[in-house]
Amino acid sequence: MGSMSDKTAGLANQAAGTVKQKIGETVGNERLQAEGSAQEAKGHVQEAVGDLKAATKDVANKVADAINKKL
Repeated sequence: MGSMSDKTAGLANQAAGTVKQKIGETVGNERLQAEGSAQEAKGHVQEAVGDLKAATKDVANKVADAINKKL
């Protein structure tokens, strides 16, 4: 996955997880609350991976630009 797709999937999982948690709280379903919490955490990790990929790509591009300027 690219950085944008990781970020998008992460945000979607965070939103879905939050909804599951709220529904679980409303109906008193602890399992659904736990699933929602886990899905939200997964979303945060996915978003962080996307941010890391984007940062890595930016650094690689800056290094390549610096090398090309010296040539």
